[in-house]
Amino acid sequence: MTTINNILKLKKNRIVLRNNQTPQEKILWSRLRREQLGFKFRRQHSIGNYIADFYCSPKKLIIEIDGSQHFKEKNQQYDEKRSQYFNKLKIKVLRFTNTEINNNIEGVVLKIINTLRTPPQSSPYKGEEGINLSSVLPLARGGGITFQQNDT
Repeated sequence: MTTINNILKLKKNRIVLRNNQTPQEKILWSRLRREQLGFKFRRQHSIGNYIADFYCSPKKLIIEIDGSQHFKEKNQQYDEKRSQYFNKLKIKVLRFTNTEINNNIEGVVLKIINTLRTPPQSSPYKGEEGINLSSVLPLARGGGITFQQNDT
């Protein structure tokens, strides 16, 4: 069986990236770590020859934070190639800009929560039905997020 997750040749790169997080990665990691949203996330997780900023295996979800370098045409083409690779593996990619992290972390976390509520792209999904809102709500309230339950 071929291993595509956290392959050894990228280990040093992953460690360097973990030890040199951007301020925006630190901000988002403080919201994702320790299963605060009901699922375990890994940071600087490699899949194939690519290293994702954050990865949630049970939900097959990658979260990427894009700094200004990602807006250059050459880097946009590289990002598109990465996303196509992940999509072939049925892994969803969410992208946020540094500006979104800096100015709207609550909105970013809410979008992640909404994505976590949906089954991963591979079907049928076997696993947890969704996130435990009781573990999210106290944290979310502290961060300024409010939830409204729809009774339909």
